[in-house]
Amino acid sequence: MVTTQEGSTVLNTDIVFGFGAHSGFAEGPELLRMVEQADREGLDHFSLSDHPYLGERLDAYATIGFVLGRTERIAGLANVTNLPTRPAPMLARAVTSLSALSGGRVVLGMGAGGLWDRIADMGVPRLSPGEAVDSFEEAIVLIRKLSGGGEPVTHHGRHYRVDRIEPAPVAAPPVWTGSVGKKSLAATGRVADGWIPGHAADWRSQRYRESRPVVDAAAAAAGRDPRDVRTIFNFPGRITDSPLSATRDRDGRWIGGSVDQWVQELTEAVLDHDASGFTLFSPKGGTPDAMSLGRWAGEIVPAIREALSARG
Repeated sequence: MVTTQEGSTVLNTDIVFGFGAHSGFAEGPELLRMVEQADREGLDHFSLSDHPYLGERLDAYATIGFVLGRTERIAGLANVTNLPTRPAPMLARAVTSLSALSGGRVVLGMGAGGLWDRIADMGVPRLSPGEAVDSFEEAIVLIRKLSGGGEPVTHHGRHYRVDRIEPAPVAAPPVWTGSVGKKSLAATGRVADGWIPGHAADWRSQRYRESRPVVDAAAAAAGRDPRDVRTIFNFPGRITDSPLSATRDRDGRWIGGSVDQWVQELTEAVLDHDASGFTLFSPKGGTPDAMSLGRWAGEIVPAIREALSARG
């Protein structure tokens, strides 16, 4: 492991590959099988959506903790944490505990909150978009203060207040955000370790082309190297037996293709567009089926790693 300038432990400096799931109670056993398979086959992470107002969904953090206890190498993250329903001081305790118990196999995915009508249904005071982003940035700063040991923390911010709280003795996990708007993108540049572009936007999208410079400018203004903020793409698509005549639709969104087409596309994304990682989803943005996950972990990812290694 290595450590960021902000003191967060990170999994490694290589390109990371994982898969995402939106798992309900009925899918729990299948989720366990898939993560255990991914762990055996060398994937780096799995991600779970965090929508605590949906009663049929497994709780993201309870599930991540349980699954990490059943695996050896793979890391888990909420993609992304529903911050308004998980106060930052308690979230700090949860992620540092998971990190300590798993040997650092956790990433803190962070979001400012999107579905505010449902969030408010949980009894959470509604925030304006600007307030939500301010709370989001303050939460990341506070979670880092409450990690890594040191003197008791007193923090009186706009959204959080703690008095003489002892930090956890382990560093905070790396923070990947799901920022979309300019204000939250700038916050990502100032305080985060990674960015997951919203709406499954990839490196060829206008959204990415307009958003990444906001992250980079904010990072530079804060005295950081913009390259310290990695880009990890949520990447839906289907894996076909034969090459497709077109791997993208008329709007330019990735459809999928053969193993070779996936390998070419993602290798170019790393070499030409500074992609730092990919999280596989089904073509409709849900959990990939077991066969697709097997081909992703057993064929596509090893081939990309080999191609990147050959390029030095």
